[in-house]
Amino acid sequence: MLVSRRMMIMGAVTLAAPCVNAQTKATFRFALTPVFLDNDAEVIAALQSALAVAMGQDIELVQRRTYQEISGALLDGSVDAAWTCGYPYLQHSAELSLLGAPVWNGKPLYQSYLIAGVDDDATDLDGLKGGTHAFSDPDSNSGYLVTASNLARLGETPERFFSRSIFTFGHRNVVRAVAGGLTRSGSVDGYVWEALSAVEPNLTGRTKVVAKSEWLGFPPFVARSDRLQEPAVTACASALLALDQTEKGRAALRLLH
Repeated sequence: MLVSRRMMIMGAVTLAAPCVNAQTKATFRFALTPVFLDNDAEVIAALQSALAVAMGQDIELVQRRTYQEISGALLDGSVDAAWTCGYPYLQHSAELSLLGAPVWNGKPLYQSYLIAGVDDDATDLDGLKGGTHAFSDPDSNSGYLVTASNLARLGETPERFFSRSIFTFGHRNVVRAVAGGLTRSGSVDGYVWEALSAVEPNLTGRTKVVAKSEWLGFPPFVARSDRLQEPAVTACASALLALDQTEKGRAALRLLH
């Protein structure tokens, strides 16, 4: 599967920003969570290098375990920008603004996948009742909220519907939990499952997609609204937009395919 990950910058302030180096040379702190990237050292190093060259300053990629920790770091100013999930952004939309969003297969959209073991006979969510289930993060759209919302429509909660549920704090870990039989089913980012199917087919091949959600906005890049005019933040947005225009940027994008 060919996956396009060209960055799309959103918002009038960012669109108007020229692609120039930041005036300040202080280290720029960019937060990530293993919920999405799963501590992939090669991807993280490539992204760090691409942003540092494009912005003309040192970049520190700061990792936190959960989306809640990412939000806290953004709000208290200990990081300058972050790649987070849509729900944490909406939770703090009064304080945070979009820098951009990745484009996958031509659109800044993705889906939540409900997965089960490859030999499971379930064909929908209702067929998984009473089993064990893996979620990624309590603030993840695709890894928790979609399934929880669907259960609410049935008058159920995860606690009542499943015999047991766990949080793995990584979408890849959800796939591993289901593939390895630790849980019967799981809620996972569809992009992650599709990407894994290309690079780890023996892993995803032990699972099957039971259901797909409606299209959702791709996990965005965000910064504090009161910092949008800072040169370093503007430079970060421009660097994200231009990732596919530099050798290092293209190398990082290839690793995200």
